[in-house]
Amino acid sequence: MSERKYKFKSVVCLYPGMAGWHFIYLPKKESREIKERFGKNARGWGSLPVMVNVGKTSWKTSIFPDKKSETYLLPLKKEVRVKEGMFDKDIKVFTLQIRA
Repeated sequence: MSERKYKFKSVVCLYPGMAGWHFIYLPKKESREIKERFGKNARGWGSLPVMVNVGKTSWKTSIFPDKKSETYLLPLKKEVRVKEGMFDKDIKVFTLQIRA
């Protein structure tokens, strides 16, 4: 696996607010490695640009540090969730490539 590419399983989570945002938490091991290698390239709110793949869908987005869980959060666009049939508590395999 290249130093900028990570593959992992994660659970789709529904944000407990009114907005209805869905996201995943990156695993702690990968989050630590990403922060060590690419944290110096962080943008607003500590975000890092990434290319993500789940199933047959790929898209550009950003990951955001979550201090509470000590991981990164990846927001999931509605368009992607619909295409891939993703719902709250589903477990999916994601491939993430750092673009920073």
